[in-house]
Amino acid sequence: MAFSDFKTIPEVQERFRITYTENDFFAVEEPTIVPSGQFMQEFEFCRRHIDVFASEAARCEAIIFPILKEIYKPYVDDYALWIKKTLTYDEILSGAPDYFISTRSELGMLIVGTPLILLVEAKKNDFEQGWGQCFAELVAAQKINDNTELPVYGIVTDGTLWQFGQLVGDGFTRNRTNFSLDNLPILFGAVDSIFKAAKTSSIPR
Repeated sequence: MAFSDFKTIPEVQERFRITYTENDFFAVEEPTIVPSGQFMQEFEFCRRHIDVFASEAARCEAIIFPILKEIYKPYVDDYALWIKKTLTYDEILSGAPDYFISTRSELGMLIVGTPLILLVEAKKNDFEQGWGQCFAELVAAQKINDNTELPVYGIVTDGTLWQFGQLVGDGFTRNRTNFSLDNLPILFGAVDSIFKAAKTSSIPR
């Protein structure tokens, strides 16, 4: 069974006995992050000359990954960004998330550390199925980490709309507020807030 076999949040809830709530569990800090001039130049070039919504691959390569990579850059010393890297807990919870962020392993760049942020591209703009897959990935990450009190964070996006969730213990919270590509500074601030939250919660005490 793969992560993508889970089609809805209730499927994951019932299988792993996890509660569901909706609440704004993070706030976008002010001022929001202004994308760099270099990023904006490349991003606008793609949007002007390439049909970035022509396919799922186009959205991932021209919209989603550039945004994720840009926000990841300040965290590169402590965290690793993985693309289609297999993540396996058991025969049920396994697969290759579109993207995920983990701590850097002391063994080097080829080894996955503690997975903290999972990002799923909503195939065919289907957020229900996207969240089913992302939720399963969050459960796998929690079990791999062997620490139910360490929050793990999920992002589901079709490139335009970005949604966020958090799994702690046996409770999943889906953020009420969504964010849009139409306001890049606010979107950057939202994704960066998730990075900051993950960094804060994963610091050894």
